Amino acid sequence: MAAMSSNLRGALLSLGAFCAYACSDVSIKAMGQDLNSFQVMFLSAACTMPFVLAQILWTDHRASFRPKLPGLTLLRVGITLMGSGFVTYTFTHLPLAQCYAIFFTMPLMITVLAWPLLGERIDLTRGLIVVAGFVGVLIALQPGSTTFHLAHLTAICGATTGALNSLLLRKIGHRERAGVILLYPVIAQILGSALILPFVWHPVSIHDLGIGVQMGILGTAGGLLIITAYRSSPAIVVAPMQYSQILWASALGLIFFGEWPGLMTAVGISVIIAAGLALLLVAGRPAPARVAA
Repeated sequence: MAAMSSNLRGALLSLGAFCAYACSDVSIKAMGQDLNSFQVMFLSAACTMPFVLAQILWTDHRASFRPKLPGLTLLRVGITLMGSGFVTYTFTHLPLAQCYAIFFTMPLMITVLAWPLLGERIDLTRGLIVVAGFVGVLIALQPGSTTFHLAHLTAICGATTGALNSLLLRKIGHRERAGVILLYPVIAQILGSALILPFVWHPVSIHDLGIGVQMGILGTAGGLLIITAYRSSPAIVVAPMQYSQILWASALGLIFFGEWPGLMTAVGISVIIAAGLALLLVAGRPAPARVAA
């Protein structure tokens, strides 16, 4: 009973976290209605940084910001910076359902990229699941009937950089300090987008600043909730809840932007979710015991 209560708590906390993340994504799209993508990127990072610092100092008063692995940290910061640009541009130019149809191929891309980068081989079962997931993307986007947009390409690039970021975190997460992992990408996002601001600047309204602060609060709340969720429950309980983000975003897209996902988009997203869950189940199975000769 105690284990079930703990799992239920973890599931509910992760649902709240991914709802907060979906609301933050909707805020990016709302701010992008009036501002350039790089300006959105700058404001979101600038408004998020105070909350990130507060979170770091609250969880560890003696937090150190000197990286133990400077080379890998710099590489991750560069990948994260590119990914932030890709994701911001995508959210400001595509319907939310299409964004998630591509972004949620990240677990599939992690499986593919882990082979050459980490030596984690793909067996036949995982290979078939990955293929099925990418077929789901084709169903959702319907290449023959959907007008190709640059944002479709940036979405693919965003999913790829997200997968690379996850693989790097797998290598450095147990050795690098939390402050370094959280703070440096935000600083890089502020500095990188600031270099382009003079060429794309538009006057910022109080409304836009309010959205930026809202994004900082939502991102921090989502981070705290997901950390607590993983402390309460195993990953096999928490990770599948990420797919609720598609449902949250689809509902918010309909309410705020009148974006109604078509039938084929819904079918394709369902296939992608099924593939992601199947990968989780396969990864969670214990390896078969070897029989001694």
